[in-house]
Amino acid sequence: MRPKKIFFPVASIINFFILFFFFTFNSNSEESENKFFANDKGILSIMYHRFDEIKYPSTNIRTEIFRKHMNIISEKKYNFLNPKEFEEKFSQKKTDKLILLTIDDGFSSFYESAWPYLKKNEIPFILFISTEAIGKKGYMNWNEIKEIEKESFAFIGNHSHSHEYLLDVSFEDFKKDILQSKKIFENNLGYNPIFFSYPFGEFSFEQSSFIEKYFKYAFGQHSGVIDLNKNAYELPRFPINEKYGDIKRFEFVIDLLPLEYKKVIPKDKYIINNNPPKLEIEFFKNQKNLKNINCFSDEGDKWKKTKVIFQNNILIVDFSDKFKFRRGRINCSLNDTEGWRWFGLQFSVKLD
Repeated sequence: MRPKKIFFPVASIINFFILFFFFTFNSNSEESENKFFANDKGILSIMYHRFDEIKYPSTNIRTEIFRKHMNIISEKKYNFLNPKEFEEKFSQKKTDKLILLTIDDGFSSFYESAWPYLKKNEIPFILFISTEAIGKKGYMNWNEIKEIEKESFAFIGNHSHSHEYLLDVSFEDFKKDILQSKKIFENNLGYNPIFFSYPFGEFSFEQSSFIEKYFKYAFGQHSGVIDLNKNAYELPRFPINEKYGDIKRFEFVIDLLPLEYKKVIPKDKYIINNNPPKLEIEFFKNQKNLKNINCFSDEGDKWKKTKVIFQNNILIVDFSDKFKFRRGRINCSLNDTEGWRWFGLQFSVKLD
């Protein structure tokens, strides 16, 4: 077992206590005013699944396009973030844009098509694995996972055991699923990964609170750029696929900056009886141009501009209709002096 996969190096005792303070008291993004940095470039995380599996356009990317994406990042002189540095960078102001590459599910097509390229160029990434699928048709096996895991730039993440829609199961069954994946990782790799990604990017507050007991970070599938105010268990990522992976859109996405906020109400993004939800986003007092924010959501049956009201640095979102699909999304953007700022939220909806 190599401890570099479990623990991150801590630069000093002072940094340790700073990080301890952040994660003990600020895990829900209820930050003090001095945590806002107007020029924070952020960590922009992108997510892929399948490679050259054209039967699945919603989760597939063509390898030639994937390589173009990686070249765009290099041409813009953005740095890929090695996950071993995530803890340190997450809690700091990022004066340079950092890109975090993630791949979900551990499909064989990743191992066959993308892995050789990433290995040759030593591009760091996190590979999120659901343990039940390991070794099954179309998925990587343990030997392949271990081959990848031994590289200093490649990190394994936990993606649950079953990859079922876990909001449909009881909380006890949810806990069993996560603990089973944890045990399987410990038996095969010698440790449970510190990174977790929610299947389908969906979770309840009760579930994310449980994840917090066994992981340091958890990622969803809502769009946005990571800054030090983001909840460590609700980290955003931009899903990239054939529909949302064209070069023009990718160049726009990769340039986006964080739109920092202090806290979001409600904490629970699982909608049961409160559809549409009452959404409030509190910003910092010294943020500028906030009244230029535009928000769009898929309330009702299509994407449309959503009515917002500002009251004392609080953005009140006035949804005019219910979310009618299993996932409800809202994306907000601000064309600021430094560039486009962006954040997104995803609600999981219990349909009637």
